Amino acid sequence: EPGVPAENSSSVPQKKHHVLVGVTGSVAALKLPLLVAELLKISGLEVRVVTTERAKHFYNAQEIPVTLYSDEDEWQLWKGRSDPVLHIELRRWADLMVVAPLDANTLAKLANGICDNLLTCVIRAWDLSKPLLFCPAMNTAMWEHPITAQQVEQLKGFGYTEIPCVVKKLVCGDEGRGAMAEVWTIVESVKRILEERDLPTQS
Repeated sequence: EPGVPAENSSSVPQKKHHVLVGVTGSVAALKLPLLVAELLKISGLEVRVVTTERAKHFYNAQEIPVTLYSDEDEWQLWKGRSDPVLHIELRRWADLMVVAPLDANTLAKLANGICDNLLTCVIRAWDLSKPLLFCPAMNTAMWEHPITAQQVEQLKGFGYTEIPCVVKKLVCGDEGRGAMAEVWTIVESVKRILEERDLPTQS
């Protein structure tokens, strides 16, 4: 009825929307706690994280307030034919995926269809009708290698959306393009896609 705030209406329960964050072994993975915290400020959003083993080196799992999956979970979950397959379950659960950071190694794997860990298996099985955002992050010399542009274009050709890396002084001391996009840029990109799909994004 008029004048009653929507959030007080019990007749229309708010649907949660699911964002799966993939994190790989770039030093930019140290921003994972901040990225998850900012995503959780979006109303009605549920977040889960899939990590590669190398990414674990850069963040403290205790600072991640959501479910965090790694390769070990895939193999512990499956014991026999009737058991769920984790990379398929996560693919079904997610409405949107954002890979931040996407390191040079995993970029090369994705461009060539290699799926040798939980994260790359999720992406190989990804439902292409759902958005997948990727945020490259690597040393400037790696970024400028000619194969990088080819691989980024390959991912865009699959229908994935690039959130371009930026120019800054990198942790290694080099200065140039290759740093992961700022967390606020990534979060705004997620919000924009949810809005395009008519999903609530009030934070």
